[in-house]
Amino acid sequence: MKSKPIFLYLICLIGLVVMIVSTSLGCRWTGIRSQPVEESTALFAGITYHREVQQNPRSMVIHIVTVDLRQKDLEFLVTPGDPKAELPLVARTTSRFLDEFGLQLAINGDGFTPWESGLLNSYPRPGDPISPSGLAASRGVIYAQSTDEEPTLYISRTNKARFNSPDGKVFNAISGTRMLMERGQLAGDLNSEAEPRTAVGLDQRGRKLIIVVVDGRQPGYSEGATLEELAQIIRAHGAYSAMNLDGGGSSTLVIQGQDGLPALLNSPVDNNIAGRERPVGNHLGILAPIIKKP
Repeated sequence: MKSKPIFLYLICLIGLVVMIVSTSLGCRWTGIRSQPVEESTALFAGITYHREVQQNPRSMVIHIVTVDLRQKDLEFLVTPGDPKAELPLVARTTSRFLDEFGLQLAINGDGFTPWESGLLNSYPRPGDPISPSGLAASRGVIYAQSTDEEPTLYISRTNKARFNSPDGKVFNAISGTRMLMERGQLAGDLNSEAEPRTAVGLDQRGRKLIIVVVDGRQPGYSEGATLEELAQIIRAHGAYSAMNLDGGGSSTLVIQGQDGLPALLNSPVDNNIAGRERPVGNHLGILAPIIKKP
């Protein structure tokens, strides 16, 4: 009779060890859960949200945010950095960024270095110094230069947005890995595996910013999108030009909830754990008027 608790303890211990070892080797302990329902709603003044759910060519949960750049009292913020430091940023999750700066919506931004993935040896952790891969500026302060001709989204003080050429003096700027679309046409060589993705796009008149986040690495829930699929998705939602941001475990979409606290809209997957956020380098955030509900 006394051996039963010991037996159960050993079973739990073995299971924990197997999970740790498997996760460190890249196995996916995400669990299988049902997909959410499709939804469309106004999040804040000038900002709408739509969630699409697909099963073909694989399971996908897609989050689309459309921002009216002409909305009064709308402001953007790229994560501030120290231009004098070799590694100008400190890692933080997207939720921490939103909460720290009192924002209403935020997504992950550019790729960054150094970086290492693993349950026991991951880097960065919150507060670790890192550097973005491309050009980055926050409210007029340029703190990183492009290292390999990465594409860049520029947003002026008056919310005029352009890819790869600022409207006047650089104000907010965030870079990505590559262009997905230019002048209404998909970019060449978009072959890739299906992964979690984050992308930003502009409509033809430059009046709307379109954000797309696709969940991935979660079998039965959402397995991710290829770059070509990502480009097709953002084009279908009005983009005339679009840029891919950092993806994989970094892809995150957060809003300020009704209680004032950060609330995840997507399902990030850090170290193959669904729902866990990865600390990343920079982010793109929005300060927007709250919609007053009756």
